[in-house]
Amino acid sequence: MSTNRLIAELQSFEGNEKLFNPWRQRCEEFDRSDDAPKQKATRLATHLNNPAAKLMLLGEAAGYQGCRYSGITFTSEKLLLSGTIPRIEQLTERLTHRRLPFCEPSATIVWGALYQLGLADQTILWNTLPFHPHKGEALSNRTPTTTEIKLGAGYLQMLLDSLANDVPLIAVGNKAQQALSLINVKPFATVRHPAMGGANQFREGMHQVAQRLRSPTERTT
Repeated sequence: MSTNRLIAELQSFEGNEKLFNPWRQRCEEFDRSDDAPKQKATRLATHLNNPAAKLMLLGEAAGYQGCRYSGITFTSEKLLLSGTIPRIEQLTERLTHRRLPFCEPSATIVWGALYQLGLADQTILWNTLPFHPHKGEALSNRTPTTTEIKLGAGYLQMLLDSLANDVPLIAVGNKAQQALSLINVKPFATVRHPAMGGANQFREGMHQVAQRLRSPTERTT
């Protein structure tokens, strides 16, 4: 599978006062490297180009504690420093100037569940809106608007078109489910987003997903 077109399209989006593009823009306040956007694009391509992919999780949007600085959905600077993200080489230096590495709670929960279920090496992560919706400052998040969800749907379709084989797609939260309906894609399952007290429900939902994936009758219905 090739995601070259998708990466190029992401890099061409200029961003605006409401959306930060991690693969084109450098955050002057926190990005440590001058070529941070290029590094993020390289990491994203490595993550997505996974011939062993058997599952795809679709989140809501890039967040400041995760994808804004890592370039990968549900993945934080702290996780990259730990060397626990499949196919991504462990960082030898910090990504940001922040005193402590960014640590996104949802990212930790998601990867923890994937490892526990034996799905970490087989999973692709993506967001309904790949860019970071903020409130006018780097260290803020906000819910994507309907217009932004429609924008993200185009990139999601490009990603789906790039996959060599169909993979079960899990909608993580209502925004992800809404995005899929825009492109007439039915998710294999919808699970609770782990944020805002949803960690246990997310884990239980993913446990049920794993059970269904192991059932041939479920995969073919």
